[in-house]
Amino acid sequence: MAQIPQHSVGLRYGAVYGLGTEATYQRGLSSENRLEFDFGFNSNFDYVNNFRQDHNSWALTGIYQWLWKLPQLDENVNWYAGAGAKLGTWSSNQGYDYRYKNGLFINACGNIGIEYCFPAGIQFALDARPELGIFNHGTGVNIGFAVRYQFK
Repeated sequence: MAQIPQHSVGLRYGAVYGLGTEATYQRGLSSENRLEFDFGFNSNFDYVNNFRQDHNSWALTGIYQWLWKLPQLDENVNWYAGAGAKLGTWSSNQGYDYRYKNGLFINACGNIGIEYCFPAGIQFALDARPELGIFNHGTGVNIGFAVRYQFK
């Protein structure tokens, strides 16, 4: 069975669909299960047709994960899968009137990935997080690369 560290902290760099960089924390529950929490925020603006458009959002994602070793590749390689939810808020202005629209959103999400854990405690992970918009948000897939330090 995989040896899951009690705590891991780091950054997850998301692309394509999501909030970009997130602070990430993993909490080992047993030799084959863990919880992952990711917190991200996004704030940007752009000028379109001489009008400023702003967008701000934050989200907290919680995922329960199952972990399996891949000894055929290397004793430090694991793959994992999980399910969870994402909760956050957004606000934006669109167009010339500068009236902000905002709201709360909730997503259901899955997670599948592969990770390499160096003996020194550094972990690299590549994952995909499909998200299904439950309330006030869209559906998409967030691809991410994480770097974490594992406290043994």
